[in-house]
Amino acid sequence: MQEIITLAHGSGGKTTGDLIKNIFIKHFNNDILIKNEDAASFMLSGRAAFTTDSFVITPVFFKGGNIGKLAVCGTVNDLSAVGASPLYLSCGFIIEEGLSLNELEAIVEAMAQTAKEAGVKIVAGDTKVVQKNAADKIFINTSGIGIIPDGLYISGSNAKPGDKVIITGTVGDHGCSILLERERLDIYADIKSDCAPLNKMIGDVLSKTKDIHVMRDPTRGGVAATLNEIAAQSKVGIKLYEDSIPVNDQVRGVCELLGMDPLYMANEGKMLIIAPEASVNNIMGVLRNTEYGANSCIIGEVTDEHINRVVMKTVAGGNRIVDMPVGDQLPRIC
Repeated sequence: MQEIITLAHGSGGKTTGDLIKNIFIKHFNNDILIKNEDAASFMLSGRAAFTTDSFVITPVFFKGGNIGKLAVCGTVNDLSAVGASPLYLSCGFIIEEGLSLNELEAIVEAMAQTAKEAGVKIVAGDTKVVQKNAADKIFINTSGIGIIPDGLYISGSNAKPGDKVIITGTVGDHGCSILLERERLDIYADIKSDCAPLNKMIGDVLSKTKDIHVMRDPTRGGVAATLNEIAAQSKVGIKLYEDSIPVNDQVRGVCELLGMDPLYMANEGKMLIIAPEASVNNIMGVLRNTEYGANSCIIGEVTDEHINRVVMKTVAGGNRIVDMPVGDQLPRIC
């Protein structure tokens, strides 16, 4: 019989200790975590960045990853978006009674592998077990700390007219992948989530030029919501060019069938970069020589028109407003 999580795993006794030792310590083991203190202690030097996020995705396992990989990528990418080099993560697990231990270990192993790829350590954590039907298999909260290099100030309020808007790859892959897997639609498409840690790619860019005004990873609400947030923060307009926006052919096909817009679909392995025109060639040169930035494109520019708005020039030659979404095309994508 397959072993499963029981309420005893959250009791704080021997069963909890065995779970921590045999799954979490086994995969996350490092010199800080192994001390098993109530709080991790470490040295920091310089201006720090701190972020936290919770992950409640359905399904827990999907093409291109699982909730564990997603949790590490999401936190690492949030730190990277302000130019920080991620160093340490914490993780909190809320596990529903009945989850199989094999599934839990696969999730934890994915987190460990992704943390290794990103070069970060998971140094603290917590585990809670709740009764059946009190959660949806597993929820994960992650927090992260990183260091921002001296002289670097990247912010959503820094976009300036004349800046170019770059996306580091095709849009909507994650959201479309989750849609197909969760709803089990009778549509044949081999679409994988783009879930990936972007810190090393961004580090390569920043080693070439620090002349970047804004970076954001366009997760919930996609590129459309993220650019609307930036336009409002910076009090500028943003103009997109429809024929420049990279969309996977299969994602485009699914969106056309279902009446959805890839600009509003979530991404978990892409970064929006807004930078002065003089820096764009350097940035693009670096991005296109990396694994996760090979399909980077310039998709628009910042303007002093249509303040607080995102407007797209369509392939037909007209303009349409790309508004902030009121709801969500696809709930629970992260």
